[in-house]
Amino acid sequence: MAWQWKEPEFVWFRDVSPRDGLQAEHVILNTEDKVRLVNQLAQAGVPRIEVTSFVSPKWLPQMADAEQVMTSIERKPGVVYSVLVPNPKGAERAIATKPDEMTVFVSASETHNQKNVHRSIHESLEGFHDICAMARPYGITVSAVIVTAFGCPYEGIVPLSSVLELAERLQDLGISEIALGDTVGVANPKQVAQMVQAFQQKLPGIQLALHFHDTRGTALANLLAAVGSGASRFETALGGIGGSPFSPGAGGNLSTEDSVYCLTEMGISTGIHLQQLLSTTQFLVEKLGHDVPSKVFHAGGKMIPVNAKN
Repeated sequence: MAWQWKEPEFVWFRDVSPRDGLQAEHVILNTEDKVRLVNQLAQAGVPRIEVTSFVSPKWLPQMADAEQVMTSIERKPGVVYSVLVPNPKGAERAIATKPDEMTVFVSASETHNQKNVHRSIHESLEGFHDICAMARPYGITVSAVIVTAFGCPYEGIVPLSSVLELAERLQDLGISEIALGDTVGVANPKQVAQMVQAFQQKLPGIQLALHFHDTRGTALANLLAAVGSGASRFETALGGIGGSPFSPGAGGNLSTEDSVYCLTEMGISTGIHLQQLLSTTQFLVEKLGHDVPSKVFHAGGKMIPVNAKN
């Protein structure tokens, strides 16, 4: 069947800069600044925010204050505050801080999973079973990310069938939203469109999200290919910061403000106020002490009339 453009009316973003972004930074923000970042994202209209990660401080000292951050943020009604948990121990810590959502993650390739979390894919899934059981009594949603879904730095091409099979196993655990991660930024728009269509056909009961890295400059093109295939949920990062310290070659995340600007200009709603978002980017730049990749941040986010002359 020929590909046809079928954009959604509304696109949901989960900004992952407080977790995925800051974990890759050499500068460790203090707890107060992390809290301000989360609160400002919420005030800008970001509907979903990944606040922190409950991993061992030994592996990620940037996330050592996870409890303090989660218990200090101002909870804005309607905003979903999520946290990343690597295992049941992390989930136990997270539950005590009352997140709306916990996110688990597993690699589509065995080698990456072993290097990332020192477990086999099967062992990771067993842990997810326990995490889902732990979350259920508290009404906490559990979502999942399949990382290296479009390609692995160790194994190369990841078969589409492997990704779909893994997604089915996650669905069997009771997980209702799955994000497909282009961890090292190797995906192309055609591949993304094929992946989205195959996923929607195979798993119509699962909410699909996409997470792109801009390592090779294709992240925004990949977002548009996904949107044109009907996808309406994405994980992005303020300023385009981020990258996995455990994935060689991983670049920054797709910028939230670049994505919002592009979709808004196309007439697709996001509910996010771009100028407020850019003010938050300025705050982030000042605290990190370095520039960020976001194109719209440098352009100032000004809208250009469609009838403007060159």
